[in-house]
Amino acid sequence: MPISDRITPHLPHLRRYARALTGTQTSGDAYVAATLEAILMDPSVFANVDDDRQCLFRLLSRMISSLPISISDSVSIRPGVGAPVDLGAVPPRVRQALLLVTMESFPTTQAAEILETDEAEVCALLDTAFREIAAQSETGIMIIEDEPLIAMDLADMVSNMGHHVTGIARTQAEAEKLWGDTKPGLILADVKLADGSSGIDAVTSILARTQLPVIFITAYPEKLLTGERPEPAYLVSKPFHPDTVKVLINQALMTNQAQAAAA
Repeated sequence: MPISDRITPHLPHLRRYARALTGTQTSGDAYVAATLEAILMDPSVFANVDDDRQCLFRLLSRMISSLPISISDSVSIRPGVGAPVDLGAVPPRVRQALLLVTMESFPTTQAAEILETDEAEVCALLDTAFREIAAQSETGIMIIEDEPLIAMDLADMVSNMGHHVTGIARTQAEAEKLWGDTKPGLILADVKLADGSSGIDAVTSILARTQLPVIFITAYPEKLLTGERPEPAYLVSKPFHPDTVKVLINQALMTNQAQAAAA
């Protein structure tokens, strides 16, 4: 297959990423053009690769590191239509990691390969980005979880991101009361609760009275992935990786802000 045919399907995402990173269409498109020129000058850099998209983003990352194209101080990320989240205070390499994972949906392992570093640095960069974003979108997060150690881990993670925990509920009744008392901005919910009640029922009851993002964290994902009824947009399987939960919290909050602005 001609190289041009392999590149063309990925160009829109490549431009989206570069423009979001630099804050301007001109600078972003200049990076992309430089990347394409590098491939034209030396087609071998794009030969015999397993993943064309990942390779393109890696080559673009090299251009970002080598070319003196200024990066705007007023950068925003749009996880959909609606209001952006300002990334002006976030250093460029941190922005790269954040955008690769949250906007372009690369796993942290692939983001590390694109940035030509290790996964540990990418996770550290994401932690920095999450703290910066949390300073803008700080909210209360309610936890519905009956296992104390997991609840404590989630609470620590939420606090380290810059949010605050409104409380921890172990049963459906506790969850509904806690929501009424604290009005959180997001819910992290298990499915099976301490008294045999259901986190799904608790969330359904709460969502009948308000709209807010919910992330289910469960050892029983099959109960929520049948395709037979409306199902959650955000679902994490136990045992979970903390970075997965962090990314989804930010995705959920940014998407919720965008939808609220559009409404």
